Amino acid sequence: MSENKIEIGIVMGSDSDWPLVKKACETLDSFGVGYETRVISAHRTPEVAIEYSKTAESRGLKAIIAAAGGAAHLAGVLAAGTVLPVIGIPVAGGALNGLDALYATVQMPGGVPVATVAVGSAGPVNAALLAVQILGTADQGLRDKFRAHKETLKTKVAAANERIHQ
Repeated sequence: MSENKIEIGIVMGSDSDWPLVKKACETLDSFGVGYETRVISAHRTPEVAIEYSKTAESRGLKAIIAAAGGAAHLAGVLAAGTVLPVIGIPVAGGALNGLDALYATVQMPGGVPVATVAVGSAGPVNAALLAVQILGTADQGLRDKFRAHKETLKTKVAAANERIHQ
C-alpha cells in the first residue's frame, strides 16, 4: 500500500502476478499517486471481487487496475460492479502465453468497458500511466507531472538518436 491518499485500487488474481504488478506500483509511486493492492480471484473468491468493486467508490478510489492471466475474468467482474474506470492487465503465462488473458480482458460485452493494456512488462506501466491520466483530468498538478513525463520520453529518444550517430 502507498503512503499517499489512496485513489487507485490494484487487484491481481494471484500473488504470482506480483512481480509484474509491482511495476504499476512503482510507476504510481513516481507520480505520488496513492494505491492499495489486493489479491482477489474472480473464480475462487467471486463474492470478494464483487464486494471490492461495489465499495471501491465509497472508499475513495477513482480507478481500478486489474491483472490476471489465463481466463482473466477479474477486470470484467470488477467492472461489472462499479462505475469507476477499470484498466485490465492481461498477464502472460500458460499454454497460450497470455493470448487467452488478452482475449478475455479485451472482449468485454457492450456496456461493461475495460481499458486493456499490453501483455508483458509494458502493460503494468501503461496501466499506471493511464490511471494517472484519468486522475489528471481533475488534478492540474498531476497533469503537469504527466506533461513532464512526456518531455522526459522525448529527451530519451533524442539521446538515443544522438548515440547511434556518434
